[in-house]
Amino acid sequence: MAELKQRLRRLRRTEGLRRMIRETALGVDDLIQPLFVVPGSGVRQEISSLRGQFQWSVDTIVNEASATYDDGVPAVILFGIPEEKDPQGTHGWRQDGIVQRAVAAIKKSAPSLTVITDVCLCEYTDHGHCGVIDSEQGDVDNDATLPLLAREALSHVDAGADMVAPSDMMDGRVAAIRQELDKAGHTAIPIMSYAAKYHSAFYGPFRDAVGSAPQFGDRRGYQMDPANGREALREVALDVEEGADIIMIKPAQAYMDIIWRVRQQVDCPVAAYHVSGEYAQIVAAAERGWLDFDRAMMEVLVGIKRAGADLILTYYAREAARKLSAR
Repeated sequence: MAELKQRLRRLRRTEGLRRMIRETALGVDDLIQPLFVVPGSGVRQEISSLRGQFQWSVDTIVNEASATYDDGVPAVILFGIPEEKDPQGTHGWRQDGIVQRAVAAIKKSAPSLTVITDVCLCEYTDHGHCGVIDSEQGDVDNDATLPLLAREALSHVDAGADMVAPSDMMDGRVAAIRQELDKAGHTAIPIMSYAAKYHSAFYGPFRDAVGSAPQFGDRRGYQMDPANGREALREVALDVEEGADIIMIKPAQAYMDIIWRVRQQVDCPVAAYHVSGEYAQIVAAAERGWLDFDRAMMEVLVGIKRAGADLILTYYAREAARKLSAR
């Protein structure tokens, strides 16, 4: 045992050796940067609960997206805040909708940047739920929501999106979106499904950013119980069967065991979303001097990668890319 420890110490002796034997390699190509687009012009509004992250108008998000690509981050995912909200979230699939205009502008400015769009109704409905409400039951109507999600996804792809990412957790939405895209001739567009999305306490800052907090009830009926692991494997298997090309676990930091278990089950790429609350808690602790921001950021991202994620959606993407490029 003493001899083994001595060997390990020798291998850790220099930074060069440590890198050569490192088991987990985090690279810039693993990262996806979330961006928020809002109405108006000249908007660059910091999100108070998500320090260092901003709401952008279409004209300013173009520069931010280009700068993100210049930092080495290969992809962004867009979330939109519409001019108006209504019970069905109709602004989600308008040709002149906020996300649709942002996609077109970004692809014109930075054609090599991969643009992914979040597909959900919660940002567009006045009640804040991820689907339309059954007036009799007072709950989300799963089946009535599916064609609206498919319509939203198609509008994003028609605008130039390279990939769509349904985050609503409605049963059957991957199949509905795949069918709609294929029917329109978009057979080459991949779907990244939020396959295991938990009913988490860590979404608070995001809901501030997009104004999507439910106006009544909560989302327990269609998001997963944090206590359940085997259920995640079933949800993932269903989405893969329906045609998901990439599956995602959300949140990431509190669910690394789920990432690992899913990685053992599927042979398609696995993504993980290091969500707003997970990001904000590290930012807040660093601001108080309780930990080193850069070290904590990289440790968490490496941990998510080590757990089995091929792709990481993170608000750290640009900072991490700059740090990785500086090595």
